[in-house]
Amino acid sequence: MGALAAGACAAIWVADPTTPGGLLPVCPTKTLLGIACPGCGTLRMIYSLLHADLASAVRFNALAVVALGFLTVAYLRWCYGRITRRPAVGWQHHRWAATVTLVAVSIWFVARNLPFEPFTALRV
Repeated sequence: MGALAAGACAAIWVADPTTPGGLLPVCPTKTLLGIACPGCGTLRMIYSLLHADLASAVRFNALAVVALGFLTVAYLRWCYGRITRRPAVGWQHHRWAATVTLVAVSIWFVARNLPFEPFTALRV
């Protein structure tokens, strides 16, 4: 899993999604419907994090920065559990994890498409 993530990060580093007309595809939701989906800006967010630019990463997709933090913690807990041979119970195993995640993504989706300030600043 770590090797796959490193390979994806290397591809994003080389392809530079911040350059218009680059190798990486444009979001189909934004292209077809003209709205920003919850994942819009994630490739640029990862590119910014790889260049240690947290402010730009948050600007491109704040929810994805938070999600990446939660996923990193879950992966590290899982690795620790495998090494110690103990079951690792992370945040994703809690009863309300899926519901809270769905609500957060839905709110993010609506908020970044609202046509008035301060929500227009969330668009990418």
